[in-house]
Amino acid sequence: MTVNDQRRWTTPADIVDILRRRWDSGALFSLFAPDQQWTPLSVPIRGPSARELVGDFAAVTAWTRNWVPSARRAWRLETRNVGGRHAGVNEIPARVWFEEAEQLWTTLGVQPEVDRFTQLVQAAEIGAPRLVGWMRAHPMQVLGYGADWHSLVRTVRWIDENGRPGMYLRHVDVPGVDTKFIETHRGTLAELLDLQLPQARIDLQFPRRDIEGRYGFQRKPAYVRFRPAALDPRFGTFAELSLRADDFRVAAPACSRVFVVENEVSYLTLPTSPDAIAIFGSGYALSLLGAVGWLADRELVYWGDIDTHGFVILDRLRRHWPSARSILMDRETLLAHSTQWVREPTPVAVPLPHLGEDEAVLYRDLVEDTFGPSIRLEQERIRFSAVDRAARAVGVS
Repeated sequence: MTVNDQRRWTTPADIVDILRRRWDSGALFSLFAPDQQWTPLSVPIRGPSARELVGDFAAVTAWTRNWVPSARRAWRLETRNVGGRHAGVNEIPARVWFEEAEQLWTTLGVQPEVDRFTQLVQAAEIGAPRLVGWMRAHPMQVLGYGADWHSLVRTVRWIDENGRPGMYLRHVDVPGVDTKFIETHRGTLAELLDLQLPQARIDLQFPRRDIEGRYGFQRKPAYVRFRPAALDPRFGTFAELSLRADDFRVAAPACSRVFVVENEVSYLTLPTSPDAIAIFGSGYALSLLGAVGWLADRELVYWGDIDTHGFVILDRLRRHWPSARSILMDRETLLAHSTQWVREPTPVAVPLPHLGEDEAVLYRDLVEDTFGPSIRLEQERIRFSAVDRAARAVGVS
């Protein structure tokens, strides 16, 4: 018999490893509940054959001795008979049994965790019974939260008992809980709130990660930053303003033309006429403009980077305002500034049905790397004289 033969025999450490993996996955908890009878659990043992018994009886004897139950190995050992006329009949370990749950927890050294989980479930059965089923389905997740689990349950109960429409998450008043705690644990909180709250208080059109939308909390307000028209009697004395998006929707500034500009410095320096305003688009944030009804009566001009994302943003703007025109997002501008090209970090390639014919051709060239890999011309890299000419071409004096 070789050493490799012995390595095929199961060892007590192998049994512990098997059970440890089941413990880590949470599978063992599915066999255990304080209010249910424990079903004995067994694990088979792979041991020597009759030939191996004859070949090295001393090794088999030593291997068998390792299986004697002890305080740390709290199992019952089942044996089987192996042997024959050459070595006689011998009993060797065949299976370990855990007749009681405590034997298993002792063998794994996890009794403190089991006791803690049991206490948490018992507390939830009294204070938050709707969460018990989730806890039993996710025992390792519950234990993994440590002391934070109590804070999670208290937060869920506080929202259930005290939540009102229009509240901010900052209003949640639970000891040790702040908005950062809620942000960090929003995934689990959402699962628990779905169980705890009445269906009427859950807006299913919002995903679970959107705590505010799904459970009726007030969102942090979005703002629109803009340069008002010089002729506007309400705002004309200010060089720049920032209004809440809801207020901007009803403000209807006095102007005939609206520029939407992505880059901040380009927005601040864009030449405009006295009856025009400039809005800082700030990337995909310009989606707020879709609900600004008074834009329908204004000439809307958009200027973004010449790259794939710039055209995606333009396409999204046109979903709401089909008549919006673009400036400085054309082939001539791109080729005139070839020394200023940089590489777009994460280009996209998606259908953009709202682009004009020339825009769509240029977008396709960018996607297909016609001019080079991931070409990008940022707004601030365009010569200011070109910006001034483009602005004047749309009526800026």
